[in-house]
Amino acid sequence: MARQRRAIGGARAAVPFALLALLASALPGLMAQNLAGDRAALLALRSALDSRGLLPWDTTELSPCGWRGVVCDNQTQAAGPGSRRVVELRLPGKRLVGTIPLGTVGNLTVLQTLSLRRNAITGGIPADIGNCAQLTVVNLTANQFTGAVPEGLFSLAALRQVDLSRNRLVGGVSEEFNRLKQLDTLFLDSNDLAGLLPPGLYLPNLSRFNVSFNAQLIGPVPASLARMPASAFRGTGLCDGPLPACTDSTPPAPPPAASSAGGEKKKHLSRWAIVGIVGGAALVLLLIMALVACFRRRQAAAAAAAGRPAGAAAANVHEATAPVTVTLARTDSDAVKQSHAPPLAPAMISEGKKLVFLGSTPERPYDLETLLRASAEVLAKGPLGTTYRATLDGGEPVLAVKRLREVHLSEDEFCNKATALGALHHHNLTRLRAYFYSKEEKLLVYDFVGAGSLSAVLHDGGAEGRARLDFTARARIALAAARGVAFIHHSGAKSSHGNIKSSNIVVTGTRDGAYVSDYGIAQLTGAAAPPRRGAGYNAPEVNDARSVPQSADVYSFGVVVLELLSGRAPLHALREGADGVNLPRWVRSVVQEEWTSEVFDAGIANEPRVEGEMMRLLQLGMECTEQRPDRRPTMTLVEARIERIVEDACQKADFSSTDGSRSVSA
Repeated sequence: MARQRRAIGGARAAVPFALLALLASALPGLMAQNLAGDRAALLALRSALDSRGLLPWDTTELSPCGWRGVVCDNQTQAAGPGSRRVVELRLPGKRLVGTIPLGTVGNLTVLQTLSLRRNAITGGIPADIGNCAQLTVVNLTANQFTGAVPEGLFSLAALRQVDLSRNRLVGGVSEEFNRLKQLDTLFLDSNDLAGLLPPGLYLPNLSRFNVSFNAQLIGPVPASLARMPASAFRGTGLCDGPLPACTDSTPPAPPPAASSAGGEKKKHLSRWAIVGIVGGAALVLLLIMALVACFRRRQAAAAAAAGRPAGAAAANVHEATAPVTVTLARTDSDAVKQSHAPPLAPAMISEGKKLVFLGSTPERPYDLETLLRASAEVLAKGPLGTTYRATLDGGEPVLAVKRLREVHLSEDEFCNKATALGALHHHNLTRLRAYFYSKEEKLLVYDFVGAGSLSAVLHDGGAEGRARLDFTARARIALAAARGVAFIHHSGAKSSHGNIKSSNIVVTGTRDGAYVSDYGIAQLTGAAAPPRRGAGYNAPEVNDARSVPQSADVYSFGVVVLELLSGRAPLHALREGADGVNLPRWVRSVVQEEWTSEVFDAGIANEPRVEGEMMRLLQLGMECTEQRPDRRPTMTLVEARIERIVEDACQKADFSSTDGSRSVSA
């Protein structure tokens, strides 16, 4: 019996040792499976956001730990490569586009730092982000995220820094943020958040907070946030705290409900009073209808006498009564002529011509007549034409319509060139959607993009306006423009923009990206262009705007780079009487006298950590503006060099903004 007990005891003792041995042998496999899972999640994320294959990840490597932007922990490296896990994912400014699917970021379960800032990611923040329980830094600024902050984010107790600014997030600022006791940085500015800030919002370690430019945030600033600077709340409807006192801190009480059982008796109108009111209203209505009918008869008679459709006369009435916003139909109103370029001719409809759409039909179809009825605002006037912002009935779509001045091409030649321009599709080019050609008018219809020209950003607001652009933002604008111009050059050996200047670069709403506009416009005129404003951008070898070589585009782009860095306008670039300098000559003279620091705009001159990148971009601008065309780099090389400058600047000054105290480490 004793022998049996010893045997049984020995067998029992052997079981744990066997299990331990089994687990020990399986542990490296389990670890490898975890790393393999991280790799699979990263590849799925890349597939969703990098359809153009811009991320330089070598997918033949079994471990993702060597991929750019991916960092693995090293604490357990002795146990073998399979024991490592992905702890950091940093992909700032990688031109990522698309929506983050579930099972990608959420499967990186030991992730500690997530930085996807300054891309073009859309859709909601993934709901399974709550699986990343070790996250301490989340930086998703300057994307296009929509929806509300997901509930999973509030379960990440280790979070210290959260930057969701410059997106399109909606909803309110949730009191659930109180669950993040370690949080010291919370940036939610420049979104579409609305409502009250929770009175009970309390984060004991919070030192940096920003909800500025959420116009629908209202009410008092909670007492726990009153120590924050006023700049953290500007552009909102908030009050109290560091802001002016609320005029009425509590909403008005609803009116008391009327009681049928007591209190003041309700007053009722008599039956005859009601009859009198109804009869009077009917009489007024009949009078209005008679006046309208009379007005329409007069309008039709006048239109017939003038030989034009009645609809055009109606447009004139609208324009004459609205001197700020006009329709695109031509008018003889002196008031409109004084403040707007001549609008478009309604006689185009009678010619039987139609808009010619390039590519797919718009989601909300419109025709020429609809376009002519659109309210229009003059955006810019130049020697080649006038550009309008046209808003169709209902508010959508918003278009940019360019009315060309003198065009000396036949209809077939014009259509062929416009079709070629419409075939250029790139996310840094304004998209040509349609064109119109008639004897009287030639129109180009684009998507309306951006928030204003680079020229306006740099010069209309003075030093204060330029101060809102840090060096990284300026470099990213240069990179976006370089990509657009390089794409045009890639489309053909003789393809060029022909008129690169800061007024033809449209800056995005976040002021860290850009679109290139007006490409190929000079070639559509068909005649030698006269000397024009903006000659300070022209390469010395250019004599005819219709024939601008790619090397001359590089020169003009280099002038824009020098303009970005210096904040100074080139010669003849602004309206008459405004100052300007020969930028390439001025920059070289300053550099030769060893006063290079004087080149840089005061808004960026003292930025820390990026001095080297500023000098590299300055050197590139000088190379682009070499007098000899054969000594200038190609736009492909220019794009690559600026991309490296932006990447290095992002790593050194990982987050920059107009508020110097604001910094996030991801």
